[in-house]
Amino acid sequence: MELHISPSSPFVRKTRVAILELGLEDQVEEVISIPWDEGSADVMQNPVGKVPALITDDGESLFDSPVICEYLDSLSDKATLFPPISPARWTALRRQALADALLDAMIARRVEGNRPGDADTEYWIDRHWTAVQRSIDEMARTIPAAGKPIDIGDIAVAVALAQLLYRFGDQDWRPARPELASWFEGMMQRPSFEQTYPVDHERSR
Repeated sequence: MELHISPSSPFVRKTRVAILELGLEDQVEEVISIPWDEGSADVMQNPVGKVPALITDDGESLFDSPVICEYLDSLSDKATLFPPISPARWTALRRQALADALLDAMIARRVEGNRPGDADTEYWIDRHWTAVQRSIDEMARTIPAAGKPIDIGDIAVAVALAQLLYRFGDQDWRPARPELASWFEGMMQRPSFEQTYPVDHERSR
């Protein structure tokens, strides 16, 4: 399989962490693609031209990260990141959705911050950052129990929190949320996270 990536994308990192947790790294070749290059959409067979995109062994293209991660989960006999139909599954999927929404708000905040300053820009900066803060508070409220097997929600939340530190390190979320910070530090010590630290290559989602 062929995974098209941009090394600084948090959505890519979520997928790469999942691959390592599932023990599929020997089955996936990573290809750096520049999402902002119009030719990348054709190479990735992805009409929206975003990473990650996975080309399966059958030649099909899968996108975006939730779809790719669930597909990869179906291939692994080592572990599962998607619990079977049960309350645990809906919790995992809900936490994944919350983390992805936080990332969308964070990215929108960065985009607005790069625009020439005006009243509308300040309004949207505040609005997006408020969404980010509410999302972190919800993550702090729903910290998983100790010893619970890792799932896609855990990965997504940890990736989102790490990306906030990567892009907004001067606005550290950890001091006000020590219990979430403790859980997060434990996640960062997993080899899958240590091996996927983001690196700026080109502009990325």
